[in-house]
Amino acid sequence: MKTIIEPFKIKTVEPIKFTTKEEREKILKDAGYNPFLINAEDVIIDLLTDSGTSAMSSEQWSGIMKGDESYAGAKSFFRFESAVKEITGNKYVIPTHQGRAAEKILFSILGGEGKYFISNTFFDTTRANIEFTGAEAVDLLCPEGKKPEVVAPFKGNLDVEKLKAFIEEKGKENIPLVMMTITNNSGGGQPVSLENIKQVRKVCDRYGIPLFFDACRFAENAYFIKKREEGYSNKSVREIVKEIFSYADGTTMSAKKDALVNIGGWLSMNDDNLAMQCRNLLIVTEGFPTYGGLAGRDLEAIAQGLEEVLDENYLRYRIRSAEYLGEKLTAAGVPIIEPPGGHAIYIDAKRFLPDIPPEQYPGQSIVCELYLEGGIRSVEIGSVMFGKYDKKTGRLIPAMMELVRLAIPRRVYTQSHIDYVAEVVIETFKKRDKLKGYKITYEAPVLRHFTARFEPVI
Repeated sequence: MKTIIEPFKIKTVEPIKFTTKEEREKILKDAGYNPFLINAEDVIIDLLTDSGTSAMSSEQWSGIMKGDESYAGAKSFFRFESAVKEITGNKYVIPTHQGRAAEKILFSILGGEGKYFISNTFFDTTRANIEFTGAEAVDLLCPEGKKPEVVAPFKGNLDVEKLKAFIEEKGKENIPLVMMTITNNSGGGQPVSLENIKQVRKVCDRYGIPLFFDACRFAENAYFIKKREEGYSNKSVREIVKEIFSYADGTTMSAKKDALVNIGGWLSMNDDNLAMQCRNLLIVTEGFPTYGGLAGRDLEAIAQGLEEVLDENYLRYRIRSAEYLGEKLTAAGVPIIEPPGGHAIYIDAKRFLPDIPPEQYPGQSIVCELYLEGGIRSVEIGSVMFGKYDKKTGRLIPAMMELVRLAIPRRVYTQSHIDYVAEVVIETFKKRDKLKGYKITYEAPVLRHFTARFEPVI
């Protein structure tokens, strides 16, 4: 059949509060024109993030009731550990309350002044945890990944030749690890090919540098490999996932994405000494190594979610949902990153609003207008999130791309919700000539996009 239906039935519903445009104008102004500062109940469709916003299954809720809340050695930990080891093959599994906690532990140990960490593209919290130690986060995205309008199957790939050149320039002793983000969130949710992973692995082996994955959306990446990479169409997603992780020395994971839960994560690795250091820091900051800041019920839900996310019926529906929204937008002329990624649609704000310069944050303008037009909450991924200031002149150094992300929560919205999103985006695009830029009136020194406040440029 041509129609791909949701591979689940709905048992429980949560009502949506509807607001008028006049109400939303006041709400947005009171929030400093920052969607992070809007109360969730005042949002009609929430596409701010796909992190921790999934709907859990009946089996996950059942597992929650079985959670072992013992402080040490809980059976729920061992089920969680077994599920993670089955997928990653890593020797050591350290639970954390979310992905950024795993990043904080890892980079606190390996980072420091004069160190460099390399990725296809680091996301915001990963970059912040690296830079907090005094180290530098370096993105080496493939050329096609920097061009939203170019259609290519694996635009999340790391540029292997630039990787070799950077290592030769800076010295392997100054590069504690290479980290590949799968899928590449900042680059439009674009997948990484297994061939690219293999090539990066060879370079890391040549120079003796560990390779880690930021594995938040590993299952979505594996599904893209199955559909797009030669030689993998007859392999199961589970088989592809195991091959992916076979090339890694460790992973950081926000289970709030592809483990289909609302909280949780892990740090896994094979190195005995590094694992010992990470566990010691875990005890200081998160908790005992068999719970790591999580309740036993959370560990149970993660273990079950890791089983469910490998269901190819689910992944087919999940990827198709994003494609469906992308097709509706491109048919109306809305510029997006093509082809659509796995977890979100990324509007290309530079082409959407070519007359608004980066220093007036075109992505933020679109984000605000989508909320005003239809109560949709989205997020800017451009010069608000990743822009920096020149230390000498104080002028903005723009981000590589100016994007707006419409992140789709897992198993939450139906096709009619997505049709509504498309309608709102298209209506906003039709009146794009009326949109204005924004200026920042308050910003924090780190991760400013979470708490910044804005005003329209008059």
